[in-house]
Amino acid sequence: MNRIEKALMHALFTHLHHNIDKAISFKAIDALNKKVGKLFPKVLLVGPGDDAAAFKFPGVKGAFVGKMESHCSPCVPRPYDAAATGAGGAMRDVVAMGARPLFLMNFIGTRPLNDKVIVGPCGFAGKCTCGKCVEMTSGKRVDLMVKGLRDMCGAMDVFIVGGGFSTSFSDVVPAVVVSVIGRLVTAKPLTKPAKSAGDQIILIGKTGSDGNDTLYRAGLVNEMRPAVALFKEERAVMEASLAAFRTGKIKACSDLGAAGIGAAVCESARYGGFGAHVDLARAAVREKNITPEEIMICETQGRMVVQVAKRDVALLLRTIRAKGVRADVIGEINKDDKEVFEYDGKTVAVIPNAPARAELRELNAEF
Repeated sequence: MNRIEKALMHALFTHLHHNIDKAISFKAIDALNKKVGKLFPKVLLVGPGDDAAAFKFPGVKGAFVGKMESHCSPCVPRPYDAAATGAGGAMRDVVAMGARPLFLMNFIGTRPLNDKVIVGPCGFAGKCTCGKCVEMTSGKRVDLMVKGLRDMCGAMDVFIVGGGFSTSFSDVVPAVVVSVIGRLVTAKPLTKPAKSAGDQIILIGKTGSDGNDTLYRAGLVNEMRPAVALFKEERAVMEASLAAFRTGKIKACSDLGAAGIGAAVCESARYGGFGAHVDLARAAVREKNITPEEIMICETQGRMVVQVAKRDVALLLRTIRAKGVRADVIGEINKDDKEVFEYDGKTVAVIPNAPARAELRELNAEF
C-alpha cells in the first residue's frame, strides 16, 4: 500500500466516521425499527446506512429526508467555515437522497464564554507558534460559529427552527452539531450503492485542496486545512442536482463529504457489489498545482457525484450545465472488486472492496 491508499483505506475501513457500526449496535437499532414499523407500516423508507434517512409521516402526503452531522474539530482552526460547512454538508446529504432541505436545528457546546481560546492552525496546541492564529473569547468563537450556520442557511433558503446550547464543555474542541430535514422531490429516495456495471460517474462541481483532514490524519500534509464554505456554489450545485433528479435518469447519488471523491466512489461501488475506474485528470479543479492525491481525497464543498447509464450522459450534462454548474464524466462502474484511481495514465491508488486482514492490521498499527 502506498501512503494515499493507506489514508483512504484507513478512512473507509478503520476510522469510525465511516464505520459507525463498530461503535453502535445497528442490529439493536434494526430490531427497534422493525418493532415500531409494526405500529406504523411503510413509514421508514431508508434507515441508517445511507447518506441520510428517508421517511413518511403517517397521514401526510409525500416523503421526507433527515440528516444529523457534526463538524467539531474543524471549528478549532476555522470556526466560521467549519460551522457553515457542517450545515452545508448535512444539507448536501439530504439533497443526495433526492430532497430539498427545508429546516435546520443545531447544538453548540463550548467552554465558558469568557474563557480564552486559540483560533487558527495552532488551536489544538493551545499556544500559537506560527504567528497566524488569533486569541479570542469562547463567546466570540460561538458568534463566528452561529454566523457560519446562519449564512449557510441564508444561502440555501433553509429555516433555523431551534437547537441547544451549553457552556459546560472543557475540551479545546467545541461541539457543533446540525440536523437538517428536507422534502423528497423524486419519486422515491435515491441511494448510494452503484446499480449497474457500465454506468458513468459524473462529478458535479469543482475540486480544491481544502478539506484535507484525511491527508492530515495520514501524515501526508503538515497542516489541517478544513474545507472553506462556498455559499454560492452550494446553492448552484443543489439546484443543478435537483434539476438532474427531475430527469428521472439518476441511478445512484452521493454527497462528497469526508475523504471526497475517493470515499464516495469506493463506498458506492462496494455497497453495490461492483468496482470502479476513475480518471482524476477529468475532474475540474479550482486552483493550479493541485495534486492527484488532493483531487482524490480532499473534501471541497459544493460537489456531488451521480451515476447514470451511458445513453443518458449527454442529457444529464446538458441539464446540469444549464444551471451554470460544471459537470464532468470522471469514471465508470465495472464488475471488478476494487476501485482504481488514475491520473494521466498513472495509477494513483487501488482500493480493494475487501482488504486482507494483514492490511487492516497494518492500518490499525500505523494510525
